[in-house]
Amino acid sequence: MPLPIAELHLHIEGTLEPELAFALAARNGVTLPHADTDALRRAYDFQDLQSFLDLYYALMDVLRTEQDFADLADAYLARAAAQGVRHAEIFFDPQAHTQRGVEFGTVVEGLWRALGHSEERHGVSTRLIMCFLRDESADSALATLKDAEPYLDRITGVGLDSAEVGHPPAKFREVYEAAAALGLRRVAHAGEEGPPAYITEALDVLGVERVDHGLRCLEDPALVERLVRERIPLTLCPLSNVRLRAVDTLADHPLPAMLDAGLLCTVNSDDPAYFGGYAGDNLDAVRRTLGLDEERLRELARNSFLASFLDDDEERRARYLAEVEAYRF
Repeated sequence: MPLPIAELHLHIEGTLEPELAFALAARNGVTLPHADTDALRRAYDFQDLQSFLDLYYALMDVLRTEQDFADLADAYLARAAAQGVRHAEIFFDPQAHTQRGVEFGTVVEGLWRALGHSEERHGVSTRLIMCFLRDESADSALATLKDAEPYLDRITGVGLDSAEVGHPPAKFREVYEAAAALGLRRVAHAGEEGPPAYITEALDVLGVERVDHGLRCLEDPALVERLVRERIPLTLCPLSNVRLRAVDTLADHPLPAMLDAGLLCTVNSDDPAYFGGYAGDNLDAVRRTLGLDEERLRELARNSFLASFLDDDEERRARYLAEVEAYRF
């Protein structure tokens, strides 16, 4: 039985496995530019974030109907549950769908077909976090937030993802202020490819409560001190960092140094269909390669629940934390 964890950095579109991509393509009459699943898998050799994003957005074309999004989410939840995930806070990218003619409601209603039954089917509680694409305009983000208003009973927070370099957090000040006024939680990708200053900006300008990635914080000792002092969680994605060349090899990953510094780190899968592993696979990889002992693994699991947006259900959080403490390796 795997260690119980919460997954806090997971793009639902990034769970599209080649087999499902081809099945949905056949269902929707979409022709993929790859001969078969093996050819598609071979395309998952990325040079950087942008080379990944190019394929990522192209493959999304197979997602057309509510049932497509439901099948996508249900497949992820089944895989995640098998690897120990007890709670998942799931990102989705509405602009990537509305820009190609898929209604906002189709995406949310489809995802909710799976998320609404996740506890009974998979034993996984869920939250949904709507991300803005940072390489799109601030006006597009504001329009997307407006589109979301009828569905805010199902959306816990907002995030910021896609190509980081050249798109500083401050670009989205207005939409984050509007999201805060609506009572939405706030996270953002920062310090993956972008500089440590983007992390500071995400904190000070966007008011984020959690930093997605945050890997490059180590370049700024004052920032590290602040993140430790304010207990700002970092949602790290080790296998993703290797596949997108943010670190050369997993053995070079700074996770141990970050934990030693007192940072509140969590381990997540990011886009697992593309990066070679789900949440449990990431934990297993860092355990083996970085030599993390049982107490370090327990710390990471504990951190994941402490960093989760379960403030509205502290009883559930306490129950999950008790499972972590009771776990026997």
